[in-house]
Amino acid sequence: MGGPRALKRLPHLAVAAVAVFAATSGTEDISPRPAGMAHAALLVAALRWPVPAWWLSLAALPVFSLHPALGPYTGWAWAVHAGLLLLVALRNRPRVMAETVLPSAALLLGLQAASGGTWPWRFTVIMLGVFAVVTATATGVRGTREVRARLAEQESALALERAHRTVLEERARIARELHDVVAHHMSVISIQADAAVYRVAKPPEELVTALADIRTGALEGLTELRRLLGVLRSEDRPGGGTAEAPQPTLDRLDDLLTGVRAAGLDVTAAISGARRPLPEGVELSAYRIVQEALSNVLRHAPGATARVELAYTHAALRLRVLNGPGRRAARPSPGAGHGILGMRERAAMLGGELAADATPDGGYEVAAELPTPVARTDKERTA
Repeated sequence: MGGPRALKRLPHLAVAAVAVFAATSGTEDISPRPAGMAHAALLVAALRWPVPAWWLSLAALPVFSLHPALGPYTGWAWAVHAGLLLLVALRNRPRVMAETVLPSAALLLGLQAASGGTWPWRFTVIMLGVFAVVTATATGVRGTREVRARLAEQESALALERAHRTVLEERARIARELHDVVAHHMSVISIQADAAVYRVAKPPEELVTALADIRTGALEGLTELRRLLGVLRSEDRPGGGTAEAPQPTLDRLDDLLTGVRAAGLDVTAAISGARRPLPEGVELSAYRIVQEALSNVLRHAPGATARVELAYTHAALRLRVLNGPGRRAARPSPGAGHGILGMRERAAMLGGELAADATPDGGYEVAAELPTPVARTDKERTA
């Protein structure tokens, strides 16, 4: 933190050094010296109050230009005044720059005419050139600042848009994955409604009609769901078809870890609590969170070791992916941090929480808690 702050102070130190140099070099032949030193000190005052310092200098210039005893400081007085013009122009709007440069140039020409040739016209021309250089420099610096500010705003807006787009893409991907889960449950509802009629001897007509309506509604909802999710899936498949591969659950966690180890990550796993079947949405989200966290370790901490912890409690599944610092430099990765957004979306969708942060030893930790109401098996649902 000390380095950047010190760099920011360099312009202030440079202005103070110029003021000291002007005061000591331009007042050695002046008696008394305090007038010239006080005028040079206006450069330091202008760091905080540029316009008042310029006004004081403008009022003092006729004294230094026309008073015989202060004549040797006249050149330094105008040089200090040019520095004040630069500070005013850098810290104010262009209109203020024009309102200070023009009166200064007019005063220079007026004093040249009133002095009766006390100093040569060459000096006046040089100072007018200095004023022009000050104006051009201030204009260029201000233009550069404005361009940088606009670029910073655009980069910030692009970052926000990128993050927003990532969240939307992740939500669409979650929706595509959960299609299979929801479709399975709706299929079970349809089967239950169709089979329930045969479990009752001579069922009432009203019951048969109600169950038929339930089955019809489930089938219609399943059809609409497949049609809607087909649009989302077609974005990833050129032919527009829907993928039918089953979505992964925690039963495939060992396969995931095996694949990650083959990619070069030394990872271990620990499971505590009574392992039990969980709602399919929880199983899918937990698997994806672990998968994304391990992918981030491979991407951002090459050579690190990792540990996956799953804890089954009565009302929640707690998972934790912890890795140490990487042993090699990571390659630049565009879109860094977007995987965290996706993991948070999955946890929030289930009413859970996810935290991700660096560890004191230079590693990283992803911890999530997903509510887990006890999932009934298909046999229990059809009983």
